[in-house]
Amino acid sequence: MTRITDVRARTVNVPLDSPTSFSNRQVLKRDYALVEVMGDDGVRGIGFCYGGNNAGALVTQAVRDLLRPVLIGQDAHRAEGLWQEMYQESLLHGRTGSVMRAISIIDTALWDRNARAANLPLYKFLGASETDSVPAYASGGYYLEGKTPQKLAEEMTGYVAKGFKAVKMKVGREDLAGEEARLAAVREAVGPNVQVMLDANNAWRDLPSALAFMRMAEPYSPYWIEEPFSPDDIDNHRRLAERTPVPVATGEIEAGRWRFKELLDKEAAMILQTDAAVCGGITEFRRIAATAASYGVELCPHWFHDLHVHLVAATPNASLVEFFADDQVLNFRKLIDTQLEFTEGRLRLPRTPGLGFDFDEAALTRYAIEPWS
Repeated sequence: MTRITDVRARTVNVPLDSPTSFSNRQVLKRDYALVEVMGDDGVRGIGFCYGGNNAGALVTQAVRDLLRPVLIGQDAHRAEGLWQEMYQESLLHGRTGSVMRAISIIDTALWDRNARAANLPLYKFLGASETDSVPAYASGGYYLEGKTPQKLAEEMTGYVAKGFKAVKMKVGREDLAGEEARLAAVREAVGPNVQVMLDANNAWRDLPSALAFMRMAEPYSPYWIEEPFSPDDIDNHRRLAERTPVPVATGEIEAGRWRFKELLDKEAAMILQTDAAVCGGITEFRRIAATAASYGVELCPHWFHDLHVHLVAATPNASLVEFFADDQVLNFRKLIDTQLEFTEGRLRLPRTPGLGFDFDEAALTRYAIEPWS
């Protein structure tokens, strides 16, 4: 039996090189919560999540003060049992948000640690569906000062030139004429055979506004419309899904299998964007994926391609990894020592044990808000 001997957490803050905008907010920096779990066999695993633009230390505080006492001395291979005990311990503190992100990163670190101890890449330790590479789409298309529709189109064609057959752009910040100019420029530039995903980041508060956008967008054949409403407004997701032929995708900040089941039961999303660093970790991701499979629904995980490449490879109904080609938006890339390789729109699966990368300690020191503790 391998006992957990230590759980350490740390918060880092990484500024963006340029202010970057979504439909309804601007991001200047990102907090990341990081964790290490050590076993008495000397093997260590790592976990991580996005802690928001501010107050990411709430996640690390939950790791240290709430969850670490549950874990010390426990069998490191009891992933399912430890998940349930962490969840039970945190019931009164919040079953979503920072507390569930703390559970998520600890759970990820446990799976990473155990895969490393078994000397297997994580996707093989989980039971691989794919063993060479997995398909991905290039995510970008953010709003930047001075970024014209033509410059947006050039960005998207740059991804296509690298071999990606699917690209994603932000929508919902400008008026309908401005959004149509952006979408028309991208569709003309990439051609009819490249999938173009649209990400609204909760842009609309009411169904008529979303429908007006969709009526404009539908002739350009978008592959999906992502997060049209607040994540709590499940009924409007359902109403929109009933009224547009474009698949609705959502779930990137949902937590727990129960909320995903509600999305499925209400037919509010055709594509689930479950994020293992948010939903409850790898353990809960697998439960959500299995539930979705019984509904005939696919997962296209959100964010953190370095983690989700393994989960897509180990999940038959997970179809695409969201990939960020540079470190300008997903600047977590600056914190790790190994980057994924890609070719022809597919990400090559790591061959080294566990997640296949480690934190870059020099980078952590540079961006640290606090030390490991």
